[in-house]
Amino acid sequence: MAWNTATVTQHGPPTSQGKAFAWSYSRLKNFEACPARYYNIDVLKRFKDDGEALGEGIKVHKMLEDRVAKGTPLPAAYEAYEPWIQKLTKGAGKILTEQQLAITANFEPCDWFSKQTWFRAKIDLLKLNGPVALCADYKTGKILEDAPQLVLSAACVFYHHPQVQKIRTMYVWLKDNCDTTVDISRDELPEMWASLWSRIEQLRFAHERTDFPPTPNRLCKQYCAVVACPHNGKRTT
Repeated sequence: MAWNTATVTQHGPPTSQGKAFAWSYSRLKNFEACPARYYNIDVLKRFKDDGEALGEGIKVHKMLEDRVAKGTPLPAAYEAYEPWIQKLTKGAGKILTEQQLAITANFEPCDWFSKQTWFRAKIDLLKLNGPVALCADYKTGKILEDAPQLVLSAACVFYHHPQVQKIRTMYVWLKDNCDTTVDISRDELPEMWASLWSRIEQLRFAHERTDFPPTPNRLCKQYCAVVACPHNGKRTT
């Protein structure tokens, strides 16, 4: 059945904590990996995930943002990324960096911090050129195909920029010097939302019931920051 905004409106009630349900794709992925970890880090913020890989990613994103937005040269150790900047920015179009785009449960654009916000997406580089756009996401880790994140970012661009009819989305795998692209048209949005809806609902139901059980996995012993969890390998008590 095709997705429609009337159905979406019915699936955005307040959570049991009195806050409107809002999500991002990274939050959805964290929840699916381990609900308890997600709840403690992303919702309650009792623990902070500040691993070495995360810190490197933040640093690289900032350097690339400054390179595009301010013309700041890349440090010598990161000059290998310059060809990507040249490729992404060449040609016609308005270039925007580090865009924070949010939409309501009615698929309408809204402010990032609005009380009506339902979904949020951050876009590293966005090039707008009339009815077409390029939406790029820098990746500093290993290659991992994950098309839903790309098309969700594209969805936010469609809602914020009504003139855009087709978007090329791209993961830029910096360490491997390659990319992954997914093209999406505006008329494909209903199908995209329908394909993701069962996953979104699982997250919403968990919030509604405050039900976030731990899911033991390979990350528990060394990499999880939630030391209060009985499955955590760093737990001392």
